[in-house]
Amino acid sequence: MTEAPVPYAARPRPVLSPTQLNRLARGLLEDALSMVWVEGEVSNLTRASSGHWYFTLKDAQAQIRCAMFKSNNLNVRTRPTDGAQVLVRGRVSLYEARGDYQLICEHMEEAGQGRLMREYEALKAKLQAEGLTDAANKRSLPRFPRRIAVITSPQGAAIRDVLAVLARRWPLLQVDIFPAQVQGAEAPAQLRAALAHALAAPTAFDLILLTRGGGSLEDLAAFNDEALARAIAASPVPTVSAIGHEVDFTIADLVADLRAPTPSAAAELITPSAQQLQSRLGELTALARRLLARRFQTFQQSADHCERLLRAHDPRRALALARARSAHQQQQLLQAVQRRLRLLQQRHAVFGESLRANSLSARIARRLERNSALGHRLTAYASRLHLAPREALRQLRQRVLLQLPDMRERRRRLDAAMSHLQQLGPPSTLGRGYVLLLDASGQLVTRAAATAPGQTLTARFADGDRVIRVLENP
Repeated sequence: MTEAPVPYAARPRPVLSPTQLNRLARGLLEDALSMVWVEGEVSNLTRASSGHWYFTLKDAQAQIRCAMFKSNNLNVRTRPTDGAQVLVRGRVSLYEARGDYQLICEHMEEAGQGRLMREYEALKAKLQAEGLTDAANKRSLPRFPRRIAVITSPQGAAIRDVLAVLARRWPLLQVDIFPAQVQGAEAPAQLRAALAHALAAPTAFDLILLTRGGGSLEDLAAFNDEALARAIAASPVPTVSAIGHEVDFTIADLVADLRAPTPSAAAELITPSAQQLQSRLGELTALARRLLARRFQTFQQSADHCERLLRAHDPRRALALARARSAHQQQQLLQAVQRRLRLLQQRHAVFGESLRANSLSARIARRLERNSALGHRLTAYASRLHLAPREALRQLRQRVLLQLPDMRERRRRLDAAMSHLQQLGPPSTLGRGYVLLLDASGQLVTRAAATAPGQTLTARFADGDRVIRVLENP
């Protein structure tokens, strides 16, 4: 059985307000097209007092309203004008108040510049991966270059600036210019050829400078050539790159040994300042003069000292001093001989007296007298040595006899104590029928309460030990 169809007019119909419909459409657009890139021509550009930009982006068949708020357009490098071809990145949205479909732009650049920038970033990443841009591979520049090669356009303002700075800072420098186009389709090949000619010169250059003035990314594209970058990196001569202004960066800047922000700055960096060197030489000259004056004063003082030494060591003065010392030494020698003579005379008199006192008869008499005295002393000592031991032995025997009764009494008391101790000792007690009970740890059991049923004890009798077990309490 089928139900009858509901008439169309009777079906429930959702009704939306314009605000709801626009909000729904806005959500669908922002979800489906969250971020897009669009290239087109700018028209009807309006810069509001708030700082926001409102314009139309169009091509030959269609157009779209665009808005770029102040927080985003502050980062735009080149301000757009009506008729400018630009590339924008943004999200598609809808202005609910009027129901206008629009593109909210977050980034803007000149058309064509985006492709060049992407190619620049890709080549930069490739060369970095190969290590051609590593700072460790950069070579230092010569401090006092004598001959350099400049690769640039001979008609450009850059070469005039470079030559003016070089002439001012280091007039002794020889500069060879290798002309080449610095812009256009043929520029990369000419730049490579000029670099090859500079490297093949009969006399080697101290360094090579590649330079040109400022310009757009398209104008500087010749210096983003991969073959030129590899030739710069492989150059055996140190290279300096000065392309455009300070904000301009090219691949040649990355692979060169030194990147200068401007051509004039490059000339400043690669040459010493003659004025500064002259000032430094003046300082060194003044220092050398001060050192020489100080050295001269030192030598003069040394000469004066030597002159004083010569005067002090005049041979005539030395001869007079030697004569005076000789006379003084002669006087001292005469006095020493006289003292020695008197000393010998005194010793001769003493020896004579000693000889008379030590005659043979006097010596024999003194020896007999001394022998007699020694005999008397020996007799007395022998008498004392014979009687002393007997007296000491007699005194010791008397002390022993006096202590003998006391020693007997002590022996009797010791025997009685030993007998009493044996009667009271454990073996005597066990012999009278007593038994000692010991637990498992060897401790003496003295109370029944200290035992438990089933406990194993050791019973010690007079003739040995027995193991017993405690039964149930009665």
